Amino acid sequence: MKYLKKFLFLFFLFLFSYSFSDDLIPVKVAYVIDGDTYKIYYQGEKKSVRLIGIDTPETQKNNRAELQSRQFGKDIEEIKKLGQQAKQYATNFIKEGQTIIYLEFDVQKTDKYGRLLAYVWLDKEKSKMMNEIMIKEGYAVVYTVPPDVKYLERFLQAQRQARENKKGLWR
Repeated sequence: MKYLKKFLFLFFLFLFSYSFSDDLIPVKVAYVIDGDTYKIYYQGEKKSVRLIGIDTPETQKNNRAELQSRQFGKDIEEIKKLGQQAKQYATNFIKEGQTIIYLEFDVQKTDKYGRLLAYVWLDKEKSKMMNEIMIKEGYAVVYTVPPDVKYLERFLQAQRQARENKKGLWR
């Protein structure tokens, strides 16, 4: 009985704490690094935030750009150009040093590089998610790393739309 009470206490504590994990955290953007990574001010420090569930083309020649080149049947220069376009598109929504965005975490809060992992909302009403916008406009592809898959179906639908409409990477 003692262990059951302890288990139930821990179980309800977990449920209680998880119910608040959907809270949005307002942060100010310092600058846009690229289409899927931004520098933000978080808890008094400048940190990188990586958008969960998406991958934008690289802006420089590297191993990842070469992989994307093969994946999309485009040369490295085209990948770099698309990467610059993705970054520019992101800055249409996010004004460096001015914009407040809202972070929503999933299961993992950081990646192996120490970057925050988040869904980035442009408003606290959760009507515009930057991750989804980048996919829908063809500037990003779905790139999920379990266990962070909360919006996977939503992202796949956005990617289908971009592909059907021949946007960005799908041109």
